[in-house]
Amino acid sequence: MNLAPLLSFWEKGVGDEGELEEVGCTPGIDYRAIAPVVDSCVFPMTAVVSKTDKANQILQGALQEFLARGYAGTSMDRVAATAGVSKPTVYNYFQDKEGLFCVLVQKIAQERFQLKFNADTFTGPPETTLRTILGLMLETVAQDDEYQDFVRLVIGESGRFPELARTFLTYITKPGLELVQGYLDQHPELRLLDNGCATHVILGTVVYAMLTQYIMHGEDLIVLSRDRLIDTLVMLLMAHYRSATEG
Repeated sequence: MNLAPLLSFWEKGVGDEGELEEVGCTPGIDYRAIAPVVDSCVFPMTAVVSKTDKANQILQGALQEFLARGYAGTSMDRVAATAGVSKPTVYNYFQDKEGLFCVLVQKIAQERFQLKFNADTFTGPPETTLRTILGLMLETVAQDDEYQDFVRLVIGESGRFPELARTFLTYITKPGLELVQGYLDQHPELRLLDNGCATHVILGTVVYAMLTQYIMHGEDLIVLSRDRLIDTLVMLLMAHYRSATEG
């Protein structure tokens, strides 16, 4: 499947036949039927995240409370006070703390990743696109102290509340895996042994760098050049393609 037109269709919300052709969709594919699948497996329930300013106000208050007090120490009363709304207003939008946390994770996925990883990100040749993907992932975390704190929160609370970690994996990690593997599947010329495993290698390397360099404050202990990491990983991924074209 050509992933880029599908992402473009999902982003723009186009629906009639002419509009589908304008964004480069393949004739004969019912993208209208596929769109709900993209919504659910790439960045689910984003409409919930952005439905009102009041909901976003509550989510921002919740983020502040979770980061300051942890999951267990955060109450809906505190969220209401920090957000500057009444407790009944919070419950009008979110049934309970777990549901609030779930939507917050989706909001973070939307703001940190959805807006950066769009159709244009996946339309270039493999070497360029892989560099772009890796660079954006690392840059997103390196420049975002709040996101780093949120990841620390999820890791720290996952022992007592494993559902928090599973929510994070569902809405942030898994969609990233699906997008990258979708791109690799479009490029058999890379001659990778297993696109699924290659995807885990790519994102696993990125996650290792994120953890050691930023989440665990190890930039001075484990020196790792971001550019050299990207160069090395792209070289390894492109090795079979280069040998075939140069031979």
